[in-house]
Amino acid sequence: MELRQLQYFVAVAEEGGFGRAAERLVIVQSAVSAQIGRLERELGVPLFDRSTRGTRLSTAGERLLPQARAALAAADRIRDSAAALRDGTDGVLRLGVVQTPDGRLDAALARLAARAPGLRVRLRQAPPAERLDALRSGRLDAALFRPAPDTPGLVRLPVWRDPLHVALPADHPLAAEPSPDLARLARLPLRLAPRDRNPGFHALVTEACRAVAADPPPGEPFTTLRETLAEIGTAPEPSWTVFYEVNGLPGLPRTAVRPLAALTVPTVLAHPAGPRSPALGHLLAALREPGPAPRTPI
Repeated sequence: MELRQLQYFVAVAEEGGFGRAAERLVIVQSAVSAQIGRLERELGVPLFDRSTRGTRLSTAGERLLPQARAALAAADRIRDSAAALRDGTDGVLRLGVVQTPDGRLDAALARLAARAPGLRVRLRQAPPAERLDALRSGRLDAALFRPAPDTPGLVRLPVWRDPLHVALPADHPLAAEPSPDLARLARLPLRLAPRDRNPGFHALVTEACRAVAADPPPGEPFTTLRETLAEIGTAPEPSWTVFYEVNGLPGLPRTAVRPLAALTVPTVLAHPAGPRSPALGHLLAALREPGPAPRTPI
C-alpha cells in the first residue's frame, strides 16, 4: 500500500468521480483508475460502486475513508516534524549552564522558546570540569562557560562580557582606590580557586597578573566566596581575591569590594568542533539578543 494510493482514494471520494479527481491531482484519469484498482486488490474489497450513473463509495469505502484520511494526516505530521528537526525548531538540546546575575539566561531561554517552540532544552548545572567532561563525552550538546578553557576539539562562541570585582581588606591602601591597580594587587597573596575547578577563569586571572607584573604569591585556599571574603577582612596578613557577580555583590564590614576595570570575563557557548546544528544556531541567536538588564554582547 502506498500513500499516493490513499491520496487518490480520498480524492475520488471527495470529488465524486475519477475524472474530477484526476483534474485535481493533475494526472491522467487512467493513472487514478489503475492505482485505485491496485489498492482494491491489495485490500480485497471494492472501495467504489461504479455504474453508468456515476461513482460512489462502497460500504467498505465508507468505512475505510476516515482511516485513509488519518493515515495521510499522520504522514503530513511526520513531514512537518522532520522539517522542524532539520530547521532546529524541534528536538532536544542538552545544555550545560552557568549562574547569571541578572536573569539573562532565563530571558534567553524564553527567547529560544519563542524561536523554536518544539525544541526541548534540558539544562545541567555542574562545576566547569564536569560540564567540560560531559561536553567531550557527548552527554551535552553545548555548554556555557565563564570563561571557556582552551580545549582542543571545542568551538567557543562568545556571548557576553561581565565586569570583575576584587575583594581586599577594607583598611588596605588599595581599598581607597575606586578601581585598584592590578599590578599593585598582584604583589599581594591571591586567594584563587584551584586551576582544576575552573581552568578558564584561573588562566584568565593569572595571565592578566603576569602581563602587568608577575605571578602573585599564593594566598590561603579559596573556599566559598562569602567565607573567603570574610577571611580576607579578618586575617592578619593582607590578601585579595577576584570574582564575578552571581547573586549580587556581597557586603562585609571589614572587606572592601571594588571593580577591576583592567579586566572583564567572557561567557562563551562551547560545542564540539564540526558543523553547528540549526538548534545551536537558534540558541546562539537567543543568547545574543538583547534582554532585561543586558550586558554588551561580543
